[in-house]
Amino acid sequence: MGAAKTVRQGNLGKRALRLAEKDGKFYGLADGKVCIEGIDADRVWQELHDEAGKSDPKYFGYAGARNRFLKFFPNGFHSDGYADQERDYKLAAKTKLDANAPLEKALTGSGYGEAILSVYGATNMLSPFEKTRLQDVFRGPSSDVVIRAAAEFAQNADKSTLSRLEVALKPFDCAKWTVVTYLPYLWLPDRHMFLKPEVTKDYAARVGHPFASTYEARLNINVYASLLDLVDRTSRELSDLNPRDRIDIQSFIWVVGDYQEDREGTYT
Repeated sequence: MGAAKTVRQGNLGKRALRLAEKDGKFYGLADGKVCIEGIDADRVWQELHDEAGKSDPKYFGYAGARNRFLKFFPNGFHSDGYADQERDYKLAAKTKLDANAPLEKALTGSGYGEAILSVYGATNMLSPFEKTRLQDVFRGPSSDVVIRAAAEFAQNADKSTLSRLEVALKPFDCAKWTVVTYLPYLWLPDRHMFLKPEVTKDYAARVGHPFASTYEARLNINVYASLLDLVDRTSRELSDLNPRDRIDIQSFIWVVGDYQEDREGTYT
């Protein structure tokens, strides 16, 4: 394509993606070949990822993800056994957090270390190794600083609040996505998402979302923004199944990415 201006570029797996503009029209190119065109840049970019994602061997799209989830839970989020296996223990952890370290008090308060540590320990969403390291965080002199930084990120997730939380956690080697997203997800499950990296990357590859290639272990606000976009897209695709919040969406991602055909399934 001649005389076109590159607006955006990136990669999806091994495929090079480019969004170009010419004469007011946008073109999505994968490996130099035009796949999508239109007048809305964001829509063309999204559709380009959708199209390019189909070349991934794992790809089965949102329809395939839905079908896989319904194999395990035929009545969706209201299936028998779904709440027991995937939802109730997360709600119990949220109830514990709200009762013992509510967000509005965590923003400025002190002395919540043991309460927060018990909430991290209330589920098996983090590894035992991560939980062990968190004891040093919340039983030490930096506890209040970390908790306030986590609450600030929950209140306003941006580059600045993420950076403060990273600085607070780094001395303990705990500046990880699992640690960073756990509390905001439980405090505000309508706004935040818990990030378990490998299963979420796998899910993103299966549905053709750019998070699969955007993800990096470093705490980068663009990674979190991409995660929330993946969540929003999934929510729209599942609107008829009536997910109640992002606890349901996170469970959906986990089930699609991790459940095996011969298991009943519990979160590990």
